[in-house]
Amino acid sequence: MRNLVLEIARALVDKPDEVVVDTLEDDGATVLQLRVAVGDVGKVIGKQGRTARSLRTILGAASMKLQHRFALDIVEEDEDEGDVE
Repeated sequence: MRNLVLEIARALVDKPDEVVVDTLEDDGATVLQLRVAVGDVGKVIGKQGRTARSLRTILGAASMKLQHRFALDIVEEDEDEGDVE
């Protein structure tokens, strides 16, 4: 599932090398945290959240087949986050 989200996100963004998908186990479910470059966040969310909703729909359909619950979180980071002064 991680690879599925990773490949779809890479196809959507301008900076595919900066796409990262982390997995966390949470109470019997797996949470996939998607991180992209700051300028690409809008591309994975889409207009009115349509792209994000579609990603979650695909994830839900695949979850049914695997009989395991998956959730997708799109992590937005500030541009200046990580800067040290």
